[in-house]
Amino acid sequence: MAATASAFDLDAAALAAAVRECGGEAFRARQVGEWLYARRAASWGGMSNIPKALRAALAERLLDLDGTLETLEVAGTGGGTRKVLSRLADGELAETVLIPARDRATVCVSSQVGCAMGCAFCASGKNGCARNLSAGEIAAQAARAAVLLGRRPDNVVFMGMGEPFANYDNALAAARRMNAPPPEGFGIGARRITFSTCGVVPGIERFAREGVQFELSVSLHAPTDAMRSALMPVNARWPLGVLIPAVRAYTEATGRIVTFEYTLVAGWNDAPEHARALLALVRGFPCRVNLIPLNPVPGFAGRAPDPARCEAFRALLERHGLNATLRRSKGRGVNASCGQLRRARAAGGAPARA
Repeated sequence: MAATASAFDLDAAALAAAVRECGGEAFRARQVGEWLYARRAASWGGMSNIPKALRAALAERLLDLDGTLETLEVAGTGGGTRKVLSRLADGELAETVLIPARDRATVCVSSQVGCAMGCAFCASGKNGCARNLSAGEIAAQAARAAVLLGRRPDNVVFMGMGEPFANYDNALAAARRMNAPPPEGFGIGARRITFSTCGVVPGIERFAREGVQFELSVSLHAPTDAMRSALMPVNARWPLGVLIPAVRAYTEATGRIVTFEYTLVAGWNDAPEHARALLALVRGFPCRVNLIPLNPVPGFAGRAPDPARCEAFRALLERHGLNATLRRSKGRGVNASCGQLRRARAAGGAPARA
């Protein structure tokens, strides 16, 4: 019978039980955990200090580490950003983006296969949501990133395919595993793990009660309900008059700063009056704004403003006391906007290989 469960779906107790049932001594579970989370094993066969018979038994019982996420394509640019398109055990496709920088490495993980939220400029939702990813399938993306990077990621952002608060339990379990120290997790600092939501208010309210130190990012993209609804169907269910008070309550409950993501679209939401409306909307509670020039997506006619207009928007926010950063896209050459590689593969295309 083919294995269907992933080692990354097992907590410490469940992994210890699996090792025991495969004939291993108790201390072997800790060694296996070290290989999974600290020593970047790419397969059961690579766990050199684990007896061969135990490795074989675990491989029969659990998906091979390559079977959890079989890498199909790795697209990349000279700037170092890479996107991994992986086939899951049931044949579905997931995407992970690796973003190395001089002093850190960030991995952008998916929480669902596709997305049901339907934001106009996001490729993830063009074909809907096939299913949620398990906690192990999410955590395995960080493990695969560590293998490709040759080091543990410094930061994890839930900004890939899917809405993490639509898969709340699995996303949070994966984040806890990423945060836990080896041999139970990767040991990534809680404040280096960010959940990004398109504005699912019940998820924000629940997140505020968790008592965790994970970061929260909210996709805003427009300063009025009319504009936001044109881009983001979620705004019909949780409009700004509901979303902003929920975010404000989150900051009051947690004492944490929230980040608003704001994609700049030329001629749509990038004028000075839009910046002033944004200032009025988020005034009065601790937050920052991350401005993102649009990464073009097939099916959406928008384009990015020119760099000078983007900088003028940022400068206006800063002059009025709002912490604002302007992010430069690192994925334009690799279809690294969410969902683009998956859509291309589903349509029979072949994105470039690194």
